[in-house]
Amino acid sequence: MARVQLLVIPIFIFFKAIRPSVLKNNPPEFIQVFLLSFPNFCEAIIGVLTVTMIGLVLTKRLKIRNQTIYIIATILAAIFVITQEVKIHNLGGNNIYDPYDVVFSIIGLIVGFLIISWMKPKIQPNSDVN
Repeated sequence: MARVQLLVIPIFIFFKAIRPSVLKNNPPEFIQVFLLSFPNFCEAIIGVLTVTMIGLVLTKRLKIRNQTIYIIATILAAIFVITQEVKIHNLGGNNIYDPYDVVFSIIGLIVGFLIISWMKPKIQPNSDVN
């Protein structure tokens, strides 16, 4: 999962970095929407993966199915991301409500869940994670 994050984070940084210069040139609306909302997609994926990793470590000794952890992690990431997007909190920065951000976040949450469902990450019973 960390490898996926190491792929997503540079993409996130790249689009955040080019955004001001591209937007300055007044591109078509669909490009503006993409540049402004794509980081939310990346943040949602990273959030699902991070919460999944934390959940796997915390529940190593409990008899909880990994699939249950994947679902709980996605729900917790969704609560954080969506409540931030609708301005219930500003823990991720001073956010401006934009329905496209919500859509990109939801798609990112779904993609994040699909990634962990496909990868099926787990902590080996004999690993030294404490």
